Amino acid sequence: MTIEKQKRVARWYFGGLSSAFAACCTHPLDLLKVHLQTQQETQLSMMQMARNVVKNQGFLALYNGLSASLLRQLTYSTTRFAIYEVAKQKYQPDSFASKVVLAAGAGACGGFIGTPGDMVNVRMQNDIKLPKEKRRNYKHALDGLIRVYQEEGIRRLFSGASTATSRAVFMTIGQLSFYDQIKIMLLKSGYFSDNLTTHFLSSLSAGAIATSLTQPLDVIKTRAMNAKPGEFSSLGAIIMHTAKLGPMGFFKGYVPAFVRLAPQTILTFMFLEQMRLNFGFVPMREVVILKA
Repeated sequence: MTIEKQKRVARWYFGGLSSAFAACCTHPLDLLKVHLQTQQETQLSMMQMARNVVKNQGFLALYNGLSASLLRQLTYSTTRFAIYEVAKQKYQPDSFASKVVLAAGAGACGGFIGTPGDMVNVRMQNDIKLPKEKRRNYKHALDGLIRVYQEEGIRRLFSGASTATSRAVFMTIGQLSFYDQIKIMLLKSGYFSDNLTTHFLSSLSAGAIATSLTQPLDVIKTRAMNAKPGEFSSLGAIIMHTAKLGPMGFFKGYVPAFVRLAPQTILTFMFLEQMRLNFGFVPMREVVILKA
């Protein structure tokens, strides 16, 4: 690999595109995670839930809500990756703490902006397990956004925004700042270079950390977004409702969440790194150094 390639940095939109590509691969796991998080009485495993979905709705039902998943990634992930990458390239943070702060701010912005797409995504994924008379039957993501706005008002589009934003803060810290830090540590060890192996190990570790940080908030966010109008009086009511299942109720769907988030994180960063190495650009300061 040439020195020029190693010096290339990502363009602001690479993160959103990489996340969308990854979502196309991991969407069935995300759907199963939502189903596990919203079940209250019956306790099915991930495999049992998958069999039920395929048996009752067909294999393609595992991709229900894919358009909303893509909409979410193109809003949520594009925003957080863009802010983090642009700010990192401009300010050159040299400490892990500064990267954590930067990731937290980027995650907060991305979480809020991506809430409408996230809510429609949760609803479309959960729709197939509802009785036919209670299904919302959104045709696609944009149809879902329009109908929520027309039937429930614009405020409903941002239902669960506080939880989604908090989750996005921890998710972005776990994924972006830890990925950068772990990658730097591997490169400095002398045993690794800027290649697929390093990208894989860094993203796998970041995925595990992000899952552990965000799972309780993810459960609460999913319940808030899937709730009917007036079902819960406040965020505290959702927390109390979930707490009835015991402490582990806040970690429902942890295994499928990790099984889904690990490949999502790995694929996102693998795509991102390949886009950076092949289509990124060398900053002007690095061009001067390389020419010198």
